[in-house]
Order: sequence, then structure tokens, then C-alpha cells
Amino acid sequence: MMNHQQQITRYLNAWIDAMVLCDVHEVVISPGSRSTPLALLFQEREEITTYIDVDERSAGFLALGLAKAQRKPVALLCTSGTAAANYYPAIVEAKLSRVPLVVLTADRPYELQNVGAAQTIGQENLYGIHVKGFYQLQIPESSLDLIQYNQMIAARAIELACDKPQGPVHLNFPFREPLLPDLTAEPQGTQSLVPLIHSGVRTLSEKEMTVSAASLNHAKRGVIVCGPSDSIDYLKAVVSLSATTGFPILADPLSQLRCGDWSHNLIIESYDTFLRNETAVSLLEADFILRFGAMPVSKSLMQWLNRQKAEYWVVDSGGGWRDPTGRATQMFYCDERIFCEQLCEKLDQKQSGFWQILWQKLNRLTQSVLQDVTESEALTEETAYIDCLHLFPERSVVFAGNSMPIRMLDTFLAGGQKQLTIQANRGANGIDGVVSTAVGVSLVNPGTYLMIGDLSFFHDMNGLLAARQLKADLTIILINNDGGGIFSFLPQAAEAKHFETLFGTPHGLQFAHSAALYGAFYRKAATRNELEEAMEEATDHHGLSLIEIPTQRSENVVARRVIADRLEQLIGTVLAGESR
Repeated sequence: MMNHQQQITRYLNAWIDAMVLCDVHEVVISPGSRSTPLALLFQEREEITTYIDVDERSAGFLALGLAKAQRKPVALLCTSGTAAANYYPAIVEAKLSRVPLVVLTADRPYELQNVGAAQTIGQENLYGIHVKGFYQLQIPESSLDLIQYNQMIAARAIELACDKPQGPVHLNFPFREPLLPDLTAEPQGTQSLVPLIHSGVRTLSEKEMTVSAASLNHAKRGVIVCGPSDSIDYLKAVVSLSATTGFPILADPLSQLRCGDWSHNLIIESYDTFLRNETAVSLLEADFILRFGAMPVSKSLMQWLNRQKAEYWVVDSGGGWRDPTGRATQMFYCDERIFCEQLCEKLDQKQSGFWQILWQKLNRLTQSVLQDVTESEALTEETAYIDCLHLFPERSVVFAGNSMPIRMLDTFLAGGQKQLTIQANRGANGIDGVVSTAVGVSLVNPGTYLMIGDLSFFHDMNGLLAARQLKADLTIILINNDGGGIFSFLPQAAEAKHFETLFGTPHGLQFAHSAALYGAFYRKAATRNELEEAMEEATDHHGLSLIEIPTQRSENVVARRVIADRLEQLIGTVLAGESR
């Protein structure tokens, strides 16, 4: 008869067999006692790559970055108690941004629940609506009868995480002591017990596509809005759809359309800036809106969409309800690429007209104004982003922090300059966990660049330990304006009496000490020449690098006002007398 150690070893090895067969080969482990059986067995398996991160909050985002970069599930393991609660922010982000995570939490056995046992909290359905599913594993101590059941649970959970819309699942393992497994035991070859799950691609019927094409053929002033998307194989197809319909594409920086190897003739990048101009907005009344992906970053685009009295379609292969405008008239739950390709086959080819030319003209005018910023010799927030976009090597991955960094990239990332992949955590749009997520991305894509603000960097400096220990090749470009820069653009800025205390929140931190603590290459760049030199040194360093750029919040506000005033003048001059 098997003892407890042999029993738990057989069960967990069989469970790991199922996980590997379902194509999960990476596990981020947060060290702890109750998770010992799984941690040791993961470490023993050649098919599993493990990443150790001692801070659970950081570990959750590290796993998020790994999964986001590869578009495949990554497992995450911690001990019982509040360790599991510290995964919460990353799990929320994974759910909203559709990233597959397999969250494994160790737990105390049933007899130690609700009796005051140490390091014990209620872990059943701990993450609530922020996971796609919860599963409680069973490990009996008298038989192997439930091995196949547990393997089936593994297959179901991983399939659920990967099925569109992708997202996190939670599996809870109540372990009794003793916790040490038998590391001399060989896996028993139980893979044959694992059920393979197959799923298909959503498509529309021939009749539905014919009706849809007829509606598009009647549209005269349509636009295609492409936001952040978990589907990237539709990009060339949507460019073809734009060329067929003559509809310009308003391409969010996270759509990956701005930097792709395709025609950029109808891709509009600078809409966030010119849609703040009332003269421009008054000329741009659409009769058809076709949107793919999540809502774009741009607030001015959201406001423009809210003003439109147009037919409004949302296409989502994940079957979500992503319409904060409340303006959608039809939802299409189908594969984006197939949808675009089938429409192109049925649509009439439209010639270029006033509508397309107007969007293109506004885009060029805005880009000319934005490029005027490069005439400044000073290293400001604006010139820092312009210079970095110029200095990033071809085919780099750039991870953007939330608040100002992603919005600055939205403003200054022009199309067709070079092949860049832009990523960010835009599910919950939080400033936490950004460093750790970028570390995870850099482990898949060495040479990744992170552009981040000082408060967001402060929130996740613990992620630098994982970067050092895992030998991440990551360059962090820290825009330090000593506080919350984005609040200077919001109505709160008018409340001068309490603004700095409640919103500006200056900290006065010297981040060179952070670099020294974690062994990072460090340079402070106060001029544009110094930034170029620092970027070259960091590229040659091949490890963790931190480039700090000190800026002034007040100067950023003034610079954006100057841009708006110049654009107002140009639009007034060039577009005077234009009519629809």
C-alpha cells in the first residue's frame, strides 16, 4: 500500500503530465511552504521551464508578460494565504486584456479551514468574476481513483483559459503534511488518460455576409477603428478591407497597424490630436463605423465616437461586449480575419473621394505640427518620445506604461517609420505591475524597451529583482517628472490649493539608488545628445539598464497647448471653406 508521500507524488506527476500535454510548459513560482509538492515536481521536470519570483505581486505580472508575449498559457504557483491574494491585480489585468494564465494556489486541507489555522484564508472562488473558472483539486489518501478526474480538470481548465476570449483560470490544491514528494519516483506515463479538447473558429453564414456587404456598400463616410486586439492575424485583411471600402483606419498604437509591412495610405495615426480640434470634428461626421479590438487609448476618439449618429458595428471573435460608448448597432461574434476576407469578396471597389482625402489631409497637417517639436534642442517629454522612437532598433518590442507613456506614444508614433511591436497593460489600465510585465516580455523578446513614468516605476520596483535574477535583457526609459503627470491635464489641476498634495504627489526619489541596488546599468540623460549616447550604451550592455530622463510637468502642459494652437491655426488656414 502506498504511503502519503507516494500518493501525492503520483497524483501531482499525473497532473503535470496533463498540463504538459495541454501545451503549458512554463511556470512562475513564488516560493512558499504549502506549495512545496508542486514546486519541487515542477523543478524536476525537463519539460517545464520555471521562473522564480519571491514577490507574489511581481510574479503575477511576470507570468502575465510571459503569456502576453507568447500568446500562450503560462502557469503561476504560490503558497496558501495572502500570497494568493497578491496575485489579484495581475489576474484582473489578465481577465480584462484576455491573457491566458493558469493560476495554481496551494491551500490548507479542509480540516484546517475556518478554525484559526495560520496562513489560511478562504481560497475557494477567491478571484470571483475575474477568472473564467475555478477548480478545486482532489487528492485522496487511500486510492488512485481520481487521477483521471484530476487530469480531466487540468485539460478543461487549460482549454477554458485558451478558448476565446482567453483569460485566467484558478485551480486550488489543498495539501496535507508531510509536503515533500518522492523525487526518486518516475512519472507513470499517464498521458493517455488526458482528454484532448478541440474547438473551432467562429464564422458567419453566407446570408449574413451578403446582407452585411450590402450595408457597407451604401456607406459613404465610413471609418474603421482598430484598437488593442488579441487577434493579430487579421491585420493584412483589415488593410485590404480599408482599400476596398475607401474607409480610413484609425489605428491605435497597440493595434500593431501603425508599424506593419503593408500600405499605410489609409492608416490614420494622429487622430487623437486633431480630433481635439472643433473645426476638424465639425467636418468629420461619419455614417458608418466598423470597430475591431478593444477601445483605443485616445479619449478624443471616444468623444468623437459618442457624437456620431452612424451605423456602428463591433467585430469580436471573443464574443465580448466591448462598447463603452453604448452606440453599437450590431455585434459580430466571428473571426476577424475571415470576416474581413469574406466582406472584401462581396464589396464593390470604391474610389478615393473627399472623405478619405480629408482624413489624410488632417493627418498630414497634424504630423507636420508634431514634427516641429523636433526643432527644440531641449530634452522635453515630447522630444524624449520622438528621439526614442527614432533610436529604437528595427523590430524592437516597446512596452508602454499607462497614464502618460501610452498616450505619448499614441501621439508621436507615426506609421511606416520602422517595424516596432507596441505592448501595454490596457485591460484595467493600472500603473501597477508594469515593470514585472515588461520583464516577462523581455524574457521572450530580449532587448525589450520599457517606457514608464516615475510613479508607475515606484509602484513596481520589486520587479527589478526578478529582472536581475532571471538575467532579463531590458532597457527601462524612466520619464521622471516627479509625480503624477497626467493629472496636470485633468480638471483637478485647476484646484491649486490641494493639487500637489492629492494629485501631483511629488516624491523626490533618486532612482540612481534603485539601479545600484539591483545592479542595473544606469545613465541620467538631461540633453538629447546624452539620451542618444545612453541608448547606445544600454543597447551594448545586454542586461538590465535604466535611463532616467528628468522632465517638468508644467512644461509638458505648455508644450501640448502650443501644439494645439499651431494645429488650430493650420486647420483654420488650410481647411477654410471645406464642406462635406
